[in-house]
Amino acid sequence: MLGRIVRWCFTALAFLLLVLWTTLALYYSNLPWPTGRLLMSAGFGVFAVWAFWIHRSSRWRKTLWLLILLVIIWHVLIPPSNDRPWRREVAVLPRAEIDGDNVRLVNYRNFIYRSATDFDERHEVRVVDLSRMDSVDLIISYWKIGPVAHTFLSFNFDDGSPPVSISIEVRPEIGESFDPLSSMFKQFELIYVVGDERDLVRVRTDHRDEEVFLYRINATPEAVRDLFRIYLDRINRLADHPEWYHLLTDNCTINVIRYARKVGGPHRRIDLRHLLNGFIDTYLYYLGILDTQLPFDELRARSHINDAARAYADEGTGDFSARIRMNRPGIPQEEAR
Repeated sequence: MLGRIVRWCFTALAFLLLVLWTTLALYYSNLPWPTGRLLMSAGFGVFAVWAFWIHRSSRWRKTLWLLILLVIIWHVLIPPSNDRPWRREVAVLPRAEIDGDNVRLVNYRNFIYRSATDFDERHEVRVVDLSRMDSVDLIISYWKIGPVAHTFLSFNFDDGSPPVSISIEVRPEIGESFDPLSSMFKQFELIYVVGDERDLVRVRTDHRDEEVFLYRINATPEAVRDLFRIYLDRINRLADHPEWYHLLTDNCTINVIRYARKVGGPHRRIDLRHLLNGFIDTYLYYLGILDTQLPFDELRARSHINDAARAYADEGTGDFSARIRMNRPGIPQEEAR
């Protein structure tokens, strides 16, 4: 009797989740009529409850399963695109032209901001020498300190060249803003923004009022270069073959973990902090990927860079990347001069 109850509860839960997914997939489908999508998703939800629990006819249940299958096929076949009316900050895709260790980054973003929405667009060409790349930093940016954040990487060079920042983001259209729920239903394409830290970091510290932390990653120069090459391959692929962003499977942190594992990083296959990425620094600390010579709370406090970034904005002098690394744990101080 108990086993039957458990099986029924499991079946009911699985059914509810599948109906919920199908209802949302209809609502967030690629049909251009919002009212029609709303009516269609609501109608499907009512029919699903009626067919499964109220009428209980095998014929109507088979119809329900067929409808779910058709929606799944429809959803799978919705194609991403690189041709949409994009917001200005993500309108231009980067590319990488690779010749051995010589890499030419095209559409390298280096915007000048007056506010989060008022800026001068500058897409540049930057040439970097991979043989001089020696380290990588993780940057975590919080809209509000808590379990959810945005993460991206900055790749550093031993010859004093400015770091290259790469941020995996949604690519919203004009009038759109990020929504976690809709991002699981093919509402946003994916973009790898490649640019200068004065752009990617300062827009967050100075204009979006986000709390930003910078950590040096414990990795060999060889692993850092291999990781950068993976990024370059993904950047070029996205320029020709667009992909959908997905909150759970194809986002800023999941992809970093995935690529780091490919170059030998000691990452776990599954960890809740991969998704609750506001805690990703604790995850990396206990894996020994961050500097563990300090207690974690002290490491975190000393890795907060907002004051340094804003001081640069106030003074307008010095090297921004060096300034935000000054007195950060695990970073040789000759880099911060």
